[in-house]
Amino acid sequence: MEYRNLGRSGLKVSEVALGGWETYGINQDASAMVREIVTAAYEGGVNFFDQADIYAKGRSEELMGAALKEFPRHTLVISSKVYWPMSDDVNDRGLSRKHVLHSIDGSLKRLGTDHLDIYFAHRYDPDVPMEEIVMAFDQVIRDGKALYWGTSMWPAARIAQAVEFARANGLHAPVTEQPEYSMIRRDRVEGEILPYTEEAGVGLVVWSPLAMGLLTGKYDAGKPEGARLTEKEHWGKNFLTEENIQKVRDLKPIADDLGITRAQLALAWILRQKGVSSVITGATKVQQIEDTVKAAGVRLSSDVIEQIETILKR
Repeated sequence: MEYRNLGRSGLKVSEVALGGWETYGINQDASAMVREIVTAAYEGGVNFFDQADIYAKGRSEELMGAALKEFPRHTLVISSKVYWPMSDDVNDRGLSRKHVLHSIDGSLKRLGTDHLDIYFAHRYDPDVPMEEIVMAFDQVIRDGKALYWGTSMWPAARIAQAVEFARANGLHAPVTEQPEYSMIRRDRVEGEILPYTEEAGVGLVVWSPLAMGLLTGKYDAGKPEGARLTEKEHWGKNFLTEENIQKVRDLKPIADDLGITRAQLALAWILRQKGVSSVITGATKVQQIEDTVKAAGVRLSSDVIEQIETILKR
């Protein structure tokens, strides 16, 4: 495993991280599976484990937290997120000071830890003044309940606003942004986010780097029953086009020549960006995380990048 600084902070995160979105908590008997996957990730050098309160309405945090208790806390980088509604209560949502300060306690309890390493604002909230948002996350850090904070899926202009307000007022600024980024979904990050975050020292930790599994090649011959994109009509419609599937097929010879899988190739392609600190992968099988962790340290030559770009830009 290789490790990178989280933006300009001193925190080191594994190049490949393990997340719990759409993976843990849906099946209430998933504790054994989660423990096996988390253990395999940790043994593979993963130190960064990403969660959110909304994932299975807290159950995902509980399952991953129980598994992580097996390891020394100082060796782990644990994150969670706040924004989405957790109940029908009018204040149990968004980024108000009230919701942020209440929600951190819930996440800590479910994860079984006394602090998070990173606490993310899961979306930008236009109903809350930026001063209130920044001051709320600053308070979380000053209370010792998180060490750093970040944003997720925020517009670049809002990230800049948060950073500038924090730095101008002696408050803790966000050190990371968590956007969607993959070979299939790249325009927003490369055109809007990276040009600001790289200059500002805000590190990216990206989600869906394998485009919901499409980039692994599992859809080469069609839509396998039970696969995520087969089951999720919205995502499947966005990703499972014949054009995208053919691009993934065409990437296979490049991966084969390098002696790596297409999943490893897709992650290494993202990690070529110096502004990216980590790629957050999901897994429902031990073999999946054992495959993806091997992307750490893979460096692609300029010739290989050019071959990939030729395929992606068709």
